[in-house]
Amino acid sequence: MTVQLRKKGNVRERLIRWLLLGCACVSVATTVAIILILATESAVFFREVSILDFLFGTRWTPLLEPRSFGVLPLLSGTLLIVIGSSLVALPVGLATGIYLSEYASDRVREVVKPVLEILAGIPTVVYGYFALTFVTPVLQTFFDGIRIFNAASASIVVGIMVLPMVASLCDDAFRAVPRSLRNGAYALGATRMEVTLGVTLPSATSGVVASFVLAISRAIGETMAVTLAAGATPKMTLNPAESIQTMTAYIVQVSLGDTPAGTVEYQTIFAVAALLFAITLFMNVIANRVLRRFREVYE
Repeated sequence: MTVQLRKKGNVRERLIRWLLLGCACVSVATTVAIILILATESAVFFREVSILDFLFGTRWTPLLEPRSFGVLPLLSGTLLIVIGSSLVALPVGLATGIYLSEYASDRVREVVKPVLEILAGIPTVVYGYFALTFVTPVLQTFFDGIRIFNAASASIVVGIMVLPMVASLCDDAFRAVPRSLRNGAYALGATRMEVTLGVTLPSATSGVVASFVLAISRAIGETMAVTLAAGATPKMTLNPAESIQTMTAYIVQVSLGDTPAGTVEYQTIFAVAALLFAITLFMNVIANRVLRRFREVYE
């Protein structure tokens, strides 16, 4: 009887092992397939367009005559959204995480946490219409020259979108810091603010950095909110009151079906997607190095 049970247990363990391996292989295969598709389709595009003209050109008009394939206007618009949303999400999210972990009572946490989860669950298209119908009119009330489609309102709503991610991850990172470190600082006469800024925050640096990187990556890849709120005008500008176009918004524009498949104009979406993939990969590599540098291991 015991031998039979052991055999059944071994078979079950092997099945579970193969199931988990299959899941891992699916993830790897999906990533490899995406890379191959981007590389193959982008190679077709770069046979027609110089990679130097693509990376350093300052005019992006692939669908209009005369055609120009300089991606810097799209990159500029994407960076403008990322910087603006980071100014909203990172400090507010970090402050929220500090409050939830160090100052909030259990009753307050029970209210604030679900609210943050609701914000994270709202569809992005709703944020886009929220920017058009509420954020932009409010901005136009206080500032002259704000257009209907503008980078400022898009940055604000994208910042609101990624704020729950920053707050939740920072809260988890702070709560993972051992209580003994805080108690040691209190024993030396430190105040709660001194403990938070001098002990808890440095000890949770890896988690805070990880939350920042994930939030920035989410802002870079955001599509519908910026498509609706920021407009479709590829322009190299630092003025958040003007209409811009991001890389993801351009991909949506071409993917609507008006551009014939197989043309060089259609292939631009793969070139832009490949650049977006490279930027995200570079950020993840930098983040991993930062995490290895600041990671703290507690016994």
